[in-house]
Formats: sequence, C-alpha cells, structure tokens
Amino acid sequence: MGSMSDKVAGKANEVSGKVKQAVGDATDNHSLEAKGHAQEAKGKAQHAKGELKEGAKGVIDRA
Repeated sequence: MGSMSDKVAGKANEVSGKVKQAVGDATDNHSLEAKGHAQEAKGKAQHAKGELKEGAKGVIDRA
C-alpha cells in the first residue's frame, strides 16, 4: 500500500475500533469492547506506517 492508502485504512480501522468499543461498552459486551481496542491499535499502527512512508519519500525526493 502507498502512504496515503495506509493512512486512510488506518483511520478507518481506528474509527471502526472506537465504534466497536462504544457498542461493547453500551451492551456490556467485553469481548466486542476488547476487539475494538485491538482494531483501534491496529489502525493507529497502520496510520503511523503511512506517515513513515510519506516521510521517507520526502527524504528520498530531496536527495
């Protein structure tokens, strides 16, 4: 994936994870809440990967 697609997919996972957490909390479903935390963490990592790719590309382009 390119840096932009990593960032977009990461944000989508973060939002989906937050929704799962909220639904899990509202319904007292601890499993769903935990899955939401995991998905949000995955999204943050994916977004960070996109940021790193973008930064590396900028360094290479300036070289």
